[in-house]
Amino acid sequence: MSVNKERKQIIVRASGISIATNAMLSVLKIVVGWLTGSLAVIADGIDSFGDVFTSVITLFTARIISQPPDHRHPYGYDKADTVASKLVAFVMFFAGAQLAISTVHNLIGGVERDVPSVYSIIVILLSIAGKRLLAAYLLRTGNRIDSPMLKANARNMQNDVVISISVLVGLIMTHVLRMPVLDSVTALAVSLWIMFIAVKMIISSSRELMDGVEDPGIYGVIIRAVAVVPMARNPHRIRVRKMAHYYMIALDIEIDGYLSLFEAHRIGHEVEDEIKKAVPNTYDVVVHMEPFGELHPAEAFGVSEKNLEN
Repeated sequence: MSVNKERKQIIVRASGISIATNAMLSVLKIVVGWLTGSLAVIADGIDSFGDVFTSVITLFTARIISQPPDHRHPYGYDKADTVASKLVAFVMFFAGAQLAISTVHNLIGGVERDVPSVYSIIVILLSIAGKRLLAAYLLRTGNRIDSPMLKANARNMQNDVVISISVLVGLIMTHVLRMPVLDSVTALAVSLWIMFIAVKMIISSSRELMDGVEDPGIYGVIIRAVAVVPMARNPHRIRVRKMAHYYMIALDIEIDGYLSLFEAHRIGHEVEDEIKKAVPNTYDVVVHMEPFGELHPAEAFGVSEKNLEN
């Protein structure tokens, strides 16, 4: 079985489990929240319904990224993974914004509400347990196959655990103090937290789509890998970008200008091999060779050892 096909099957299975779990929790929380009169529980249920939608997006995207490269997409379709994680973040943000608007409307309107039933506390406890297990599963699977989608979904589930704990605290305080308004305040806090996390996810996925990297330390790793090759010097104009779970690396190095083409070719391959050993999930390394002392002061792109020192 090819790596892409196996990866697709893992994502499909993880998405199916996520859809089933979130659908069950969403229906349970919305129904119980409506029956017990808890806006916070209904808000948490709507958030879980949004998670069903994001898992469907993940499932659909898994079919896209499994397609082989073609003349329109010579690098393949793996970046659909990152696009999907951005879409997930937008769904989260607008769900949180809608919750915030509805809750503020209720608070300003001064609608009289009863203290929610104790059953609302029980369903939130079930939600915390279910989401915690699901987050751990998605994060473990996402790290294993380095999928931005699954890792984004796992962070979403982890945030849901925090949200549910906040709802639980709000419900308990509502019962203790007999102040139903605390339920609405908790719902507002939950919606603001959802929007905050969504913005962080949008920034992270945008960096990857703009060919940025999360950890600039990778440039130091590449420079040290080149240093292992005796006849390769001065790695510069190093460019690294991410394509889903793969790295695309391009760089210039200096070698003795009087070497034969065969020798230069061999050195280039050694540099490529050392970088691939040092940087896991490297899809391709493009090495451009120059003679010692070749200067290009006008070069504006890429990173060199001098840049890192500054």
